[in-house]
Amino acid sequence: MAKVPFAGPVKTRLTPPLSPEEAATLSTCFLRDMTTNVLGMNGDGTEGVVLYTPSNAEAFLHDLLPDGLKLMVQRGETLGERLINAAAELLSNGFESLCLINSDSPTLPGEILRAAASLLAQDGDRVVLGPSEDGGYYLIGLKHPHHQLFERIAWSTENVLAHTIERAAEINLPVELLPTWYDVDDAATLHSLCDELSLLSDDRDGQAHFRGGFEAPHTRKYLSDLIAKDGRQRLIPDARSVKTRA
Repeated sequence: MAKVPFAGPVKTRLTPPLSPEEAATLSTCFLRDMTTNVLGMNGDGTEGVVLYTPSNAEAFLHDLLPDGLKLMVQRGETLGERLINAAAELLSNGFESLCLINSDSPTLPGEILRAAASLLAQDGDRVVLGPSEDGGYYLIGLKHPHHQLFERIAWSTENVLAHTIERAAEINLPVELLPTWYDVDDAATLHSLCDELSLLSDDRDGQAHFRGGFEAPHTRKYLSDLIAKDGRQRLIPDARSVKTRA
C-alpha cells in the first residue's frame, strides 16, 4: 500500500527534521527497498503488487520501481475502505490469499513475509497480523475479504491492532500474530531506523543495534549520505533523548 512519494503530501511527520524534498526522497527509498524485498518472494507462488495513490501516478511509478510488479490504484476515501477494496479486488482476481503491507518498514525481514505466506497456505480461514510497535499493524494477511475487520477501527491510533483483533473475535476468525516490527513515521522511529542500519553507534558500548532485518540498501545509502553531509544532530534532533528499541 503506497502513497506516491511526491514532495509535500508524504511523510509529513518527518518534516522536520527533514525537508519535504528529503522526506519524499526517503519515502522513495522505502518503496524501492520494500518492493525489492517483496520481489524476493517471487518464485514461491507469490506475486508483488503495488496498490498506489493518487490515481494519476502510474507512469511515475513505472520509472521508479523494479520490473516484476503489478500496479493497481487504491479505491476508497478512508484507509479502511482502501484496505478492504484492495483485498476484495485481489481475491476476486485469482489470488488465494494476500498480505497487505505498509510502505514504511524498509527493514522488515523477509523471514516475516515468508512466515505470513506459510500461515496463509495452511488449511482453514484465518487473519494474519503483523503488530507494529505503535499499536497498529504493518501487515494484514487474508484468505477472504472480511469487511468486518476494517469496520469500527480507530485508524491512526494505538488501538488499531486491538480493535482488529476484537473484530476478528466477533466473527470467530482465528488470529495469527507475526513478530512485532515498526513503521518509520516520525523523528523517533527515524532514529531507530538509523540505529538498526548501523548508521549510529550506541554511546554505551560502541555497538549498533542492528537486529537482522532486511538490508534496505537504498534507504541505508540515502540516510548515510544525509548524515555525512549534515551530521546526525540535524537529521535526528536530540538523538540522546530518543529511546532506542531493545
